[in-house]
Amino acid sequence: MATFERQTECVVEALFLDLLGEDESSCRSLETDSGGQARDSCETSFDPVVIASRLRRMGDQCNMDFERVSSEALAEVLKGKVEKFGAAVDSLSRSWSDRNPELVYERAFLCVSVKLLMHVTKKIPHMLYPRHLIQAINGNVQVRNYIEAHGGWENLDN
Repeated sequence: MATFERQTECVVEALFLDLLGEDESSCRSLETDSGGQARDSCETSFDPVVIASRLRRMGDQCNMDFERVSSEALAEVLKGKVEKFGAAVDSLSRSWSDRNPELVYERAFLCVSVKLLMHVTKKIPHMLYPRHLIQAINGNVQVRNYIEAHGGWENLDN
């Protein structure tokens, strides 16, 4: 079974390919941790393309207008300092979940991260790479614990 980090990489790469309109078939198999043979997606319920689609739907639920939100980290990202992506997502997620008590921070984080990713790829294409979102998710223990508590990526938003 692939690690959480590796699964996150596959999901984010599938999301990027979807946003860029490229072929996603290469994301449908995972190599084993030992570097062995690829695993067929039928062997497991983990399908990064399906999960990326779920994440995109979650991002569509985010109603933030990033051009009107006041956030120093967001302003930096929109100016091309994409290394601030994780900080911007964290800040925006906390404020959004504070304004919407029914929305837990971790879910807000995932929604905002995807929505901001979509916004940035339209506004400044070729500046944001999968690693920015991968690092934001893998580096946030709260979000990771939330995903794992729900049964992993394959059970997210089911």
